[in-house]
Amino acid sequence: MVILMQTKASFKKEALSFFRTGRFYIVAGVIFGLALFLPLMIAGTAALLSGDVPINGDLGMDMTGINEMIPSNSSTGVAMSIGGIAEIGLIVFIIFLNRAAGGEQKRRTIIIPKSSGLRSFSYLFPKYVIYPITGFILGFLGMLASYGISLLLFDTNDILPLNIVMASLLIGASLALYICFHLTLGTSTGRSGLSAAICIIAAVLLPTTFSTVGSEVIFNPFAMNLLAGQTVMSGHLLNSRIMDIVFTFLFAKGIMIITFLVALFALNARRIDNSGDEREL
Repeated sequence: MVILMQTKASFKKEALSFFRTGRFYIVAGVIFGLALFLPLMIAGTAALLSGDVPINGDLGMDMTGINEMIPSNSSTGVAMSIGGIAEIGLIVFIIFLNRAAGGEQKRRTIIIPKSSGLRSFSYLFPKYVIYPITGFILGFLGMLASYGISLLLFDTNDILPLNIVMASLLIGASLALYICFHLTLGTSTGRSGLSAAICIIAAVLLPTTFSTVGSEVIFNPFAMNLLAGQTVMSGHLLNSRIMDIVFTFLFAKGIMIITFLVALFALNARRIDNSGDEREL
């Protein structure tokens, strides 16, 4: 009963801290802004190069064939949004999550609640519910928003409805996974800044590394944005590999549960013993 009451209070504290301080709205604004702006930028660039938009003056270069580099289809706009949401959107989310991911320990604002009997489970569990789920929902809805505006901007819709749903699930799961990593590393060490730097570097470099070496991205939870890109760019990908994508998603969810258990173990191990320190004189 005590744990239930503590967990309920922690849920309220985390929700107020994130949603009432405006941090949520900034993160949501960045993600949806990227989802809408990047397809618009690609469509504008394609129209400019194709000559649909008049240009004053001579560019001094041969534009023949350049417009073919930017196909006028919806997958082009959505693919651009994937990179923006999975990297820039995640970076902003992680930065604004520093307070919950170890920042409280660094500022020593958690000492009094812990001294009053706050359990580690009650302290951590709301974080691993509110923030990863929020990241998942924002990533999922951001992808759908990108798809919607791409349908309006581009001439051809070459993305199957199931493909965009699966890609949206993958991007949402990718954001949630790295958020869990940040929460685990930050709360375990009490160094939110270091945790943020490590997670940001990993989120940017790991998918790029896998793309460079040509590694398989199926069952690779660290490169779900690459798999999402493949999903929207290939109309036949899901026909033969839909179960692979589902298992990749489930694998990522399993890792998220493990990160919570690791953080719970680490926080219990660091718990201060208030029983006293008696020494012989």
